[in-house]
Amino acid sequence: MARRARNHWGWGWADEALSHDEVRAAAGGLAQHLGFGTVEVERPVALDAIELEAPRLPSPPAALAEICTSDHDERVRHAYGRAYRDVVRGFRGQIEHAPDVVARPRDESEVEHVLAWAAATGAAVIPFGGGTSVVGGVEARVGDRHVGAIALSLAALDRVLEVDAVSGAARIQAGALGPRLEQQLAPHGLTLRHFPQSFQLSTLGGWIATRAGGHFATGETHIDDLVESIRAITPVGGWESRRLPGSGAGPSPDRLLLGSEGTLGVITEAWVRVRPKPAERASRAVRFADFAAGAAAVRAVVQAGLAPSNCRLVDAREAALTFAGDGAHALLVLGFESSVPSQPLSERMAAALALCREHGGTWDEPAAAGDAARGGAVGSWREAFLRAPYLRDTFVAMGVLSETFETAITWERFGAFCEAVKAATRAAVREACGAEGIVTCRITHAYADGAAPYFTVLAPAHRGEEVAQWDAVKRAAADAIISGGGTITHHHAVGRDHRPWYDAQRPEPFAAALRGAKAAVDPAGLLNPGVLIDPHPPASAQPDAG
Repeated sequence: MARRARNHWGWGWADEALSHDEVRAAAGGLAQHLGFGTVEVERPVALDAIELEAPRLPSPPAALAEICTSDHDERVRHAYGRAYRDVVRGFRGQIEHAPDVVARPRDESEVEHVLAWAAATGAAVIPFGGGTSVVGGVEARVGDRHVGAIALSLAALDRVLEVDAVSGAARIQAGALGPRLEQQLAPHGLTLRHFPQSFQLSTLGGWIATRAGGHFATGETHIDDLVESIRAITPVGGWESRRLPGSGAGPSPDRLLLGSEGTLGVITEAWVRVRPKPAERASRAVRFADFAAGAAAVRAVVQAGLAPSNCRLVDAREAALTFAGDGAHALLVLGFESSVPSQPLSERMAAALALCREHGGTWDEPAAAGDAARGGAVGSWREAFLRAPYLRDTFVAMGVLSETFETAITWERFGAFCEAVKAATRAAVREACGAEGIVTCRITHAYADGAAPYFTVLAPAHRGEEVAQWDAVKRAAADAIISGGGTITHHHAVGRDHRPWYDAQRPEPFAAALRGAKAAVDPAGLLNPGVLIDPHPPASAQPDAG
């Protein structure tokens, strides 16, 4: 059976990419809406016109020949994630670090054989899930320590293997895409309830490896909260944690694999916590005079323990850009849901709205039950949220720089922190792009002790210089985040792009401990080199003990 092919440079599947005429038609309205960008859109370099360097690795052994390929198209499709800088380079056919081989193991035994072959040949191995990394996490920038690179795709490991309805858990292979995973749970009336923006194209293993955050703004939204146990294959053997509801037996093996980004093992499956599908939902769009008032309301709602499923605050400019608001008000998308019909949501919604009112919030009541969830400002915001990655492809074609970054900070620093980051980012946009551009902020996740601000940058791009422009803006924004006490990433992972700031953020004794862990499970340093940690130098390069 032929596999559905991904768009080789942009978001989504190749068969759903917009035509040139469709992009040109969209560009006219977008340029008018933004106030910049051109209707003279560029065409992407065709897949078959992209030039790659010849593969550097020898032919795989006979036992792996059936699952390995150096096919041109497959190498291109496994060369980049989907950060703005990746999309621009792919659009222009600039593939700088294509893997030499793409391997698709069908079981753990074949994963082990691929790792053994890589060790024997001196190749790096890049575990590859859905390829949606926005931080350089799957790019084969492996340096000269390795003679080549293998992209190890988990796409064939995509099944729900067991469902434990008694405990509310399921054993699922790491390569299962979000829709594939949910389709297999549906006959059991269950859901994992983890819906990141990349849900259509990302995998369970990728979520675990990057500590992904889901769509839900409070409660069990991080994949960390849903993991019961993890299994991974390392160059020195398998690694599987005991399946338990909780344990105090030392540092958790699961916690080490969560966020390991393919550096400590190839995650092959996990037991995850599942639940019945929600039986009831309710939502409102609440308007505030400004972002600060809305943020105060968000803090009040989460600190009251009301646990909304959605509590996302969008600033006035972003609300207008997404057609969810009038541009004069910040907009809070507030939602609740329940899996138990006997627990109506009306009381929690009423309590949350009362707190919003105390901070100046206003809203329109839905004309009929369910209207607030299906249309209006909530529906507009949801549609814009899902459409954003596809829209960025059009922005690239029409000369618009479009990217996001996110962080987290405690409440007492939140207001000043967000203003400082926006100011630094705006200044960098003016310097790099020669124009004001647009910098917006929203709260994506809220906690009792803080929140995750998520920033969007839109600006006119200089064609051919987009990567350098964005890198300059990103440096300024990241410097401001770290100097202000935030984290370099709340849910996008570290990858290669965030390494300088991750190195500054983490304590050095922890970095040494992480290097030791990697040396134990990956002594040759072949797993995703350059991500999270640099391996110990070879024994011959280490100084004498004396």
